[in-house]
Amino acid sequence: MPRPPMKAVRQQQLIDATLVSVERHGLHNTTINTISGLAGLSSGLISHYFGGKQGLIEATQKYLLDQLKQALLSRTAGKSMLPLERLHAIVDANFTELQRSRPATKTWLSFWSQAMHEQGLARLQHINSQRLYSNLLFSFKKLLPQAQAITAAKQTAAMIDGFWLRSALSASSEKEFEQAQILCKAFIEAVIMQYGENRCR
Repeated sequence: MPRPPMKAVRQQQLIDATLVSVERHGLHNTTINTISGLAGLSSGLISHYFGGKQGLIEATQKYLLDQLKQALLSRTAGKSMLPLERLHAIVDANFTELQRSRPATKTWLSFWSQAMHEQGLARLQHINSQRLYSNLLFSFKKLLPQAQAITAAKQTAAMIDGFWLRSALSASSEKEFEQAQILCKAFIEAVIMQYGENRCR
C-alpha cells in the first residue's frame, strides 16, 4: 500500500494535535503554539497548510464530520440491509469509539458553542444536522407514510443528539454512551410500532 504524501501526514498530525489541545486547554485557550507543540511541528505549517488557526479548527471539524460519514458507509455500503438495520447502523455510527472519546467530545462541545459566532463552523454544523436527518428520513420513508417518516426522522435526530450530549457531559460517559445507543434504537422501534407499519421484520 503506497504511503500517503507528506502533506497529508502533516495535516493529520496537526488535526490530531488540535483535538488533544482542545481537550486539554479548551477551544479559546488553544493556540498555534499549543497545537504545534503537541504535534512536534513548526507553527508555520499551520499557516502554510490551513491559512491559520481558524482554518485548522474548521479542518478539524470537517475531519470529525468525515469520520461520521465513513463510519456509516463502513456499516452500510454495498450491503443488503433492512430499513431497521440501517437505522440501527446510523445510531452506531454516531457513537463510535472516536466520536465518544474525550478529545472528540470536548471538541464537538466547543464547536457547537463557537458555531453561534463563527459562520464557517455554523455552516459545517448545518451540514452535519442535515446529513443525519436525511439519512434517517431515507430509511423511515421505507417503513412509514411520508408525514410520519418526517416526524420520526426529526425525533430520532433529536434523540441521538440529545443522548450524545448528555453522555458527553456525564461523569460516567462511557456507560452513558452505551445506554444511549440502546435507548436510541429502542426509540426507533417504538416509533415504527406506534404508527403500525412494522414492515421492517
